[in-house]
Order: sequence, then C-alpha cells, then structure tokens
Amino acid sequence: MTATRWQMAHGRHIELGGKAVVVGILNVTPDSFSDGGLFDAPATALVQARRMIGEGASIIDVGGESTRPGAAPISASEEQVRILPVIEALARAGDVLISVDTYRAETAGLAVAAGAHIVNDVWGLQREPDIARVAAETGAGLIIMHTGRGRDKLPDVIADQLAFLGKSVAIGRGQGVADDQMVLDPGFGFAKETAEENLDLMARFSELGALGFPLMAGTSRKRFIGTVTGRDAADRAAGTAATSVILRLKGAHLFRVHDVAINVDALAVADAMLARERTSP
Repeated sequence: MTATRWQMAHGRHIELGGKAVVVGILNVTPDSFSDGGLFDAPATALVQARRMIGEGASIIDVGGESTRPGAAPISASEEQVRILPVIEALARAGDVLISVDTYRAETAGLAVAAGAHIVNDVWGLQREPDIARVAAETGAGLIIMHTGRGRDKLPDVIADQLAFLGKSVAIGRGQGVADDQMVLDPGFGFAKETAEENLDLMARFSELGALGFPLMAGTSRKRFIGTVTGRDAADRAAGTAATSVILRLKGAHLFRVHDVAINVDALAVADAMLARERTSP
C-alpha cells in the first residue's frame, strides 16, 4: 500500500498507508445509537479520550450531534456547547490529533480554532459546501463521507459511491482544498439499508481506490454487523474488528471505531501479513 502524507491544520500531518490508523469515536451526545449519554459531560469525555489514546488511537473524533436514523436535530449553538470545551481540553492535554464530526461550516471553523486538526463531514460537503472553504482557509484535514440520505441512489453500490464522492471532491477542489488534505469514507450504514448492501460495499471496497484518495472505514457497531452476528450494538466489537481486517486487506487506511483496543490488535495482524506479502519472494 503506497504511503501518502495527510496534511492537517496547525501544521500537523500523518503518514497513511504503512500502518492502519485507528480513529477513536467520542460522541458527546445523549442519544447516539450505541453510547449515547455515556460521555456527554466534558469530564467523562476526557476520561474516555485518554482511555482510547492509551489503547492506541491516533485520532479522536469528537461529535456533538447524533447521526443515527431518526435522531432529533439540534442547533449549531447546542452542538458547539457540547463539543468545544472537549476539543479545547484535548488540545491542551497533549499532542493527539483531533477531528470534529460536523457538517456545519460555522462549527467546523470554531472547532479548528479551538484546536481540532481535521473536519469530518458526514454529508460529504453537499449539505453546507462552505465547510470546504473552512478546510481550505485553515489547512484542516477533511474527511468526506458518502451518504445516500435525502436523495435517489444509483442501483450499483460502487457507481453511486463514485458519482457522489466525485461530486464532493469537485466541491472541495473548487473551494481551494488541496488533494493531500482529503480522505474519503464510503459511509457504511448511511442509507445502506440492508446487510447485503453493506456487505456488497465491503466486498467491492478495493474499487474505491479508483478515486485516488486515502480511505476511511466506519463500520463500528453498525446494524449490518448485528444482522450477521445476532449481537446488540454494545456487543459488536469482535464483528467490527473482523470488518476492519477485511477492509484493511482491501485498501482502507483509517478505521473509525468505538472499541479501540480490539481493533488495534486485529489491524496489527493484518498489517503484519501485508508486510510479509511485500517482502516475500
């Protein structure tokens, strides 16, 4: 897997390709689908962030609004009240890379000013395109996620990915975002309604390499894993780790997960095998 440098705000970067990078999910929300209410106070959020860093997370992704289907929307001000104290505290506490999970340009700008290095937009720049301008002006890394919500999808799972993400990349470039700031995420579970559709996306994941950008996988505790395993959301760590290994072997660079330790270990084995493949005669 070819190494590439991902550029971020505040003069930071990370090398992608050689080893899998684990992104720890920190939902500062009362209603996220599997951990809502567990870390919605700054003190408990920081304890959880430190735990994930200790377990091997390289990036902490802080979100203040649940993206589960049917979640009640909140205002920008409420989102900011939830996340900005946590981002500021993380930035003061150490050199961990910080991502903000938001689709709002205003929130993204405030989060980067508070210390975030990366903006993670689950609407792929297509709900508030001005969020790309924020990334361009601040130099923030930009995670652009595919979603099928609110639109008609193409029948072929990869054709729809290429069309949507191609449009998103064009928005980013049009606002001045450099290619080395962008990472793409196929958005497992976001209007992929059946286990079969998500499994098809996994099976054909390597085809997304045609887009020419590093790829992030966000399968953690998703419903399709529950369908396959019969497990409730909180008990899907092993199933998630299995998907992480599969997707690493198919070209994913980053893995956004709730359960850091098990995924770090599973991905270490995948990386060791990939390294042996590269050096074997």
